[in-house]
Amino acid sequence: MADNSSDNFKEFHSYMGMLQNLDVGLVVLDREYRIQLWNNFMESHSGLHPYEVREKNLFETFPEINEEWFRHKAECVFQLNTRAFTTWEQRPYLFKFKNYRPITGSAEFMYQNITIIPLDSSVGVVERIGIIVYDVTDVAVNRIELKAVNDELKRLSRTDRLTGLYNRGYWQECAEREFKRAQRSGSPISLLMFDIDHFKRVNDEFGHPAGDAAIKNTADQLVMNMRETDIAGRYGGEEYTMLLVDTSAENAKVFADRLREHIASSTVHYQDASFQYTVSMGIAELNDDIKNVDEWIDAADHALYESKEGGRNTVSIFKKS
Repeated sequence: MADNSSDNFKEFHSYMGMLQNLDVGLVVLDREYRIQLWNNFMESHSGLHPYEVREKNLFETFPEINEEWFRHKAECVFQLNTRAFTTWEQRPYLFKFKNYRPITGSAEFMYQNITIIPLDSSVGVVERIGIIVYDVTDVAVNRIELKAVNDELKRLSRTDRLTGLYNRGYWQECAEREFKRAQRSGSPISLLMFDIDHFKRVNDEFGHPAGDAAIKNTADQLVMNMRETDIAGRYGGEEYTMLLVDTSAENAKVFADRLREHIASSTVHYQDASFQYTVSMGIAELNDDIKNVDEWIDAADHALYESKEGGRNTVSIFKKS
C-alpha cells in the first residue's frame, strides 16, 4: 500500500519546483523543525544551497530566529491546522537577510512578512508546515521614512525654532493636561515663569542677533538643569515658562535658584561681543483657589513681577492675598 503522506509531499515538492523562481521565499519544515524544502529565493539571499540545509534543524542553522516565539507560532499551525501570519511591523524579519536593493539601500536588512501554512496528510494530520517569506523592504522603508517625516513635522509644529523648547501653543496644551491631572491626583505641581532682565539693553548695546544668542543660551541652561518630567516652553520674546511636576513651591524655588545662578554665571559670545545677564523668576504652586490655567499663569506672572520690583535676579513665590 502506498504511503499517501509521502505521495502528497512529493506532489507538493513538485508543485514547489514550479514556483522556484517566484520572488518569494519558500521553506518547508517537518514536525522536528528540520528543513525539507529551500527554494531559489532562500538560496540567493542566504547564500546556502538546498543540499547544505536539507534535514538541518532550523534553529541551529539560523540562530537569529527567536525559537520560543517561532515555536509558539508554528505549534498553532501544527495543532489547529490553520494559517499564521506575522508582519514586519510586529517583527522586522524571520531570516536576517541583508538588503541588496538599490532603491532601499538605507535598510541594513530585508524587512519580511511571513505566512505559515499547514501541509496536512490525507488523514488530516499536519506533518509539515510551509513558510512563505515576502520581501517588503520597499514598503517598510517608505513607511518608516514617511513616519519619520510626519514625526519631524509634528515636532516642528510643537517647538520654538530658536530655542528648541515647546512653543507657547503646545506648552499651553500641556499645562491644561497637567492642570487636570493634578486636580484629580492632588499631587503638588508648580509653574515657573521667568524672563531676561534688561533685555532691551542687551539688544540696544549688542544688537538683536546677540539678543537671540542670549535667548538661546537661556534655553540651553534650562534644558541642562531640568528633569525629564518637567515641561518647559518659550512663552514669548525673552519669557520662559515651566511646569515642575510633583514639586511644591519651596522645592521649585530650590531648582529655580540653581537655574538662575547657572544663567548668571554663563557668558554669551556673539561675534566680537561677550556679555553676561540675569533673569527674574516667579513661582505659583497649584492650589484650590486657582480655577484654571490662565489664573495659574497670572499667579506665576504676579510673582515674577514681584521679583522685578524687588531688584531682579531673584526668585519669588506667589502668595495668596
